[in-house]
Amino acid sequence: MRVRLASSVQYTYPDASVICGEARFDALDPDRRTVINPRVLIEVLSPSTELFDRGEKLRRYLEIESLEEYVMVSQNEPRVETLFRQPEGAWLLMTASGPDGIARLRSLGVDLPLSEIYSGVEFPPQPELPLII
Repeated sequence: MRVRLASSVQYTYPDASVICGEARFDALDPDRRTVINPRVLIEVLSPSTELFDRGEKLRRYLEIESLEEYVMVSQNEPRVETLFRQPEGAWLLMTASGPDGIARLRSLGVDLPLSEIYSGVEFPPQPELPLII
């Protein structure tokens, strides 16, 4: 489903979204394909979209009143980052990484083992970083 961004008449297509309760549709979309009340938005980060997903798109997503959690899933390594809205409005960043990591979606009360998220995925070799002493 398409999601309307809060502060403008702009839209985005997240890789996945979760709506709890009844979907509320954008009044400007007579076809009812655009929601305005996602609870969770999930983006799979690719080399071509990662900067935008972590930058401008993130900034606009965080303005959506109903949004409780933004999840970024890496393509290059077993790594999931979640931004969770705290009761006072601040956002908490949590990172799960490695094959034994567990991504906790606090807004849904769900724990997702990275071994299941990345089951069958083969990652490219990571370049070795130079050791600087």
